[in-house]
Amino acid sequence: MIFVGVDWAEAHHDVCVLDEGGAVLGSRRVLDTLEGVRQLHELVADHAEEPGQVAVGIEKDRGLLVVSLVAAGYAVYAVNPLASSRFRDRHQVSGAKSDRGDARVLADMVRTDRHQLREVAGDSDLAEATKVLARAHQSAIWSRQRHLNQLRNALKDYYPGALEAFGTDLASNDAVAVLTAAPTPAAGRALGTGELEALLRKGGRQRNVAARARQLRDALCRGQLEQPGIVADAYGAVTASELRLIAAATAEVATLEEALSAAFEQHPDAKVVLSLPGLGTVLGARVLGEFGDDPNRYASAKSRRNYAGTSPVTRASGLSRVVLARVSRNRRLVATCDQWAFCALTSSPGARRYYDELRQRGKTHRVATRALGNRLVGILHGCLEDHVPYDEATAWRHRAQLAA
Repeated sequence: MIFVGVDWAEAHHDVCVLDEGGAVLGSRRVLDTLEGVRQLHELVADHAEEPGQVAVGIEKDRGLLVVSLVAAGYAVYAVNPLASSRFRDRHQVSGAKSDRGDARVLADMVRTDRHQLREVAGDSDLAEATKVLARAHQSAIWSRQRHLNQLRNALKDYYPGALEAFGTDLASNDAVAVLTAAPTPAAGRALGTGELEALLRKGGRQRNVAARARQLRDALCRGQLEQPGIVADAYGAVTASELRLIAAATAEVATLEEALSAAFEQHPDAKVVLSLPGLGTVLGARVLGEFGDDPNRYASAKSRRNYAGTSPVTRASGLSRVVLARVSRNRRLVATCDQWAFCALTSSPGARRYYDELRQRGKTHRVATRALGNRLVGILHGCLEDHVPYDEATAWRHRAQLAA
């Protein structure tokens, strides 16, 4: 076996090759180009006869370089940068650091500690495509929410009547249509009921148009604290800008959702994933994309739970013992599992009973939801392992037996 450390950078990569005893066999810097990757493979080929004899450590789990290393047949380990930093401190206290030294640290990690590292999963191209689209869709939603927060903060500072009129639903067609036409308090007061009705119909409202227009008219014309005119106009320009960004983000979310649905529904595991309570097309695609479909990636349901970040960790020392949520975790998957658990409460009697039991034992909503998500991840693992759809009675049989 030989062990390769690759210190990844945007323009170039430092490579170090070690033998089983830790001696340096070779090192060099290669560019992030096709020629650079060829030179990397040549350096490895000088010391290994078969790809199976090569273990690679790199602080990255995706990208063209990682794809090329996996395609070559090497065992590639994605190393957490914090873990490599701690490993470096085990062997030196000088504080010295360099790209070349980092490459050697990574090679040494896979030489001595690869049993503690997670190998880059061999997911299918369809699962990888689903993950790319799911992450882009999720990021677009997060970006839109940031703009909505900025819009709300601006309205709070100069246009409280608009907040009273639309509440937290600033992304609605009603809010976008009215605020686009009247981004300042003065413009809002100038709108008559007929004009508001026209704006609501333009935004897509079909029912209760007249009643809604009267409600908006009352809210916009009610007395409120105001900024000086020139300041209000400046805020109005900011509001108009945010509304354009929100509208563009909403359109992109819809476009990405269509592409995501098309990719996810082609996957052979889609039917199993969608059979679980609380999972629709979008959440199901996120779950499949983040977990991947490599059948050898998770040795057990516990491994999948640990990766999801739903399983707790225990810190015990002497008489002190505390159970906490995991700190190092996939934040995208954690957010997805939280939403999944919340949605499952209305579609699964077993999930509802489990949640209620935890609440009766004094657990907070946050803790109970995380525990339910942990349970659902374990159920998902069993369904995917056996290639069977979710069954309510089977999934919660153990809990029913305990209750009896």
